[in-house]
Amino acid sequence: MVARGETLYSIAFRYGRDYRDLARWNAIEEPYVIMPGQVIRLSAPSARTPGRPPLPSSAPATGGRAAPVPVPVPAAQGPLRWRWPVSGRVLRSSSPTSKKGVDISGQQGQSIIAAAPGVVVYSGSGLLGYGRLIIIKHNDTFLSAYAYNDQLLVQEGDRIAEGQAIATMGLGSDGRPVLHFQIRKDGKPVNPLDYLPKRSS
Repeated sequence: MVARGETLYSIAFRYGRDYRDLARWNAIEEPYVIMPGQVIRLSAPSARTPGRPPLPSSAPATGGRAAPVPVPVPAAQGPLRWRWPVSGRVLRSSSPTSKKGVDISGQQGQSIIAAAPGVVVYSGSGLLGYGRLIIIKHNDTFLSAYAYNDQLLVQEGDRIAEGQAIATMGLGSDGRPVLHFQIRKDGKPVNPLDYLPKRSS
C-alpha cells in the first residue's frame, strides 16, 4: 500500500523491481502518478486478475504528495560516463544496504555530487535503512542512489547535471560519516565498481 511521500520509483527501489514492470502490472501510465493508500501489485498479475488495483475511495484522482515525476528522461547520448559521487575510501561493511552497493567514507557535510546526468525521481527519508535518500534516473536502464545524506539539495523532478552537488554527507547506521552509493540496472543492483572510473584511492 502506497505511503505518503512514496513514488513508483521509490517502491520499485525498495523491492528490487523495475519501475516499468510495476507500471505495466498496475496499468499506471506516464507520468506515473500514485496516491497514498493505493494498492500496488509487486508481481505480474495472473490471467484471472487483470487490470489495475483500485485507488482508495477517499483518494482524489490527482494531486497529493505522490506527485508525478517528469518522464521520460531524455536518453543519454551514447553510454553513460560515470564519475565518483564523492572522494573517499571505499569501505567494506556487513550492513544489509552495503551488499547492494558501496559505502564511501568521508567527512560529515562533505559535498555529494551526481555520478551522471539525469532527473531526481526520489528525494526523502521514507525508505527504511537508507536515511535521507536521493534516487536519480539517468535513462530507461540506469538509476543511481545516494543514501545517508545530511542535507538534500535537490527535489523530485529536478534535472541534474553530471557533477552537480545534490546533497551533503551524513552519518551511516554505525554513526560514521559515509555515503552509501548504488547503481541499479533495470531495477537490479549492480557493482558500482564495474562502472566507476578506476582510481588508486
